[in-house]
Amino acid sequence: MKAIYVAMMAAAGIVMAGQVHADEALAKAKNCMSCHAIDKKLVGPAYKDVAAKYKAADTAKLVEKVKKGGSGVWGPVPMPPNNVTDDEAKKLVTWVLSLKK
Repeated sequence: MKAIYVAMMAAAGIVMAGQVHADEALAKAKNCMSCHAIDKKLVGPAYKDVAAKYKAADTAKLVEKVKKGGSGVWGPVPMPPNNVTDDEAKKLVTWVLSLKK
C-alpha cells in the first residue's frame, strides 16, 4: 500500500513539474521574460517578488493586469498590455504565484 502511495505522489510531482515548465515556456513565448526574470528584477519585478506580494485570491486582479497592463505598483515603468487570452493570462499568473519563496 505504501508503495502505491509513493508511486502516486511521484507521478503527481512529475505532472506538476511538467506544468511548471510549460508555463515558463508560455512566459518565454509571450515575451514576458524580456522584462521579468524568476529571481531578479529586470525592467519589471522578479516573479518571486510578485509571488511573495500576492495571494491566490488576487488571481483575477492579476489576470486583468497581465492583459491590460498597469503602472505604479512596482515603480514608474508601466507594464504594457499583453496579447494573451484569458486562459493564457490565468496560466501565467498561476505559475508566477506558484513561485513563492
